[in-house]
Amino acid sequence: MLLVDGHNLLWRAAFGFPAEIRSRDKTRDLTAPFGFFALLRVAIRDELPSAPEVIVVFDGENGSAERQDADADYKANRALDDGARKALEAIPVVQRGLDLYGLDWIEIETAEADDVIATLISLARRHSRPTWIFSTDRDYYQLLDEQVRVLNTAMHPGKRHIGPAEVAARYDVRPTQWPCFCALKGDPADNIPGVRGIGAATAARLLAGGLILDDLPASGRLTGAKGLLVQQQWQQVLAWRDLVRMRTNLPLPITPTGDPSAELPKPAEVIEKLELW
Repeated sequence: MLLVDGHNLLWRAAFGFPAEIRSRDKTRDLTAPFGFFALLRVAIRDELPSAPEVIVVFDGENGSAERQDADADYKANRALDDGARKALEAIPVVQRGLDLYGLDWIEIETAEADDVIATLISLARRHSRPTWIFSTDRDYYQLLDEQVRVLNTAMHPGKRHIGPAEVAARYDVRPTQWPCFCALKGDPADNIPGVRGIGAATAARLLAGGLILDDLPASGRLTGAKGLLVQQQWQQVLAWRDLVRMRTNLPLPITPTGDPSAELPKPAEVIEKLELW
């Protein structure tokens, strides 16, 4: 199964695609939808061992509201400027394209895509299904195990499939420790500052051996100046961990079928069928 972080892929398509794609009369920018289907098609063709069941998941319009109610700074760094709107305005077009080719998609108005994907992962684990999460968002690392991988085609070939071993090699933590790790060191992507003076290396040392935040008070590791900093912000650190943790129990409008999805044609054919040229 391939679970696609829809907004993440649209941003890559809109702002990272190698060439601008315009309508034949040059009046409309089609880069975002064209790039979305191009990147998705190539990922399926080149990176997966067999045809997957594809489910694309989009952030709901009010998906961040619950976390922002808990912390007003959560994702407050994400400005909705004209550039960002270019990607957002392509969402209905992409959804129509997915419908045309029978690919499932989910958008829950009050849920973030990562919580929907985490819930789908929990369903896949019941059936021992190999699953890839197509995204550049490192928060998905908390979901990784021997059956679940992140697929990041923005990385160099040979480094695009990320599992527990790759996370441990790069960050010296386990996937299950990821929310604790981010709470300590911070996560700029979500505007989580972390504890001042605690970087990735220090956070990993505090969690060495598989410890989680709950283990730290009795571990004897919160000593010295940096340990004192963590103690002084302890309740805030726990709150930051809750922001990073993904929900796995959302009610879903669809459930995976277990069957491969239809093959996507070339992106130009998708745009043609959508009558956008």
